[in-house]
Amino acid sequence: MKYLTDRKRAQGLGAGRQGTHHHWQMMVSSAALVILVPLFVLTFGYGLGGTYEEVLAYYSQPFPAIVSGLTLIVVVLHLMHEAQVAIEDYVHGVAEKLTLMGVAGFSYTLIAVGLFALAKLAL
Repeated sequence: MKYLTDRKRAQGLGAGRQGTHHHWQMMVSSAALVILVPLFVLTFGYGLGGTYEEVLAYYSQPFPAIVSGLTLIVVVLHLMHEAQVAIEDYVHGVAEKLTLMGVAGFSYTLIAVGLFALAKLAL
């Protein structure tokens, strides 16, 4: 029979010391999305339905290009962090590490491709 205190039984099973940082990270990105998503919808809607030259001229202005780029970055990073939380909760071992690397790689690739396409359109 083992005589362990409650503290000794729970040691190593507690918090990972990352909860507060993750919570604030998600709160800041959520607050940014509250502002960016309506702006993006309005700017995208204004450029929608025009000819190629009109859309090209519209996105060569700084405001629509910056709003689109910021929205892309914040949305993808927010979704990446949410996916990481789900993976950490439900996948374990080597599969967890590989899945986390895959999600991060896919997210950063998506950001790079989106920003490249936006830069090509705006410049």
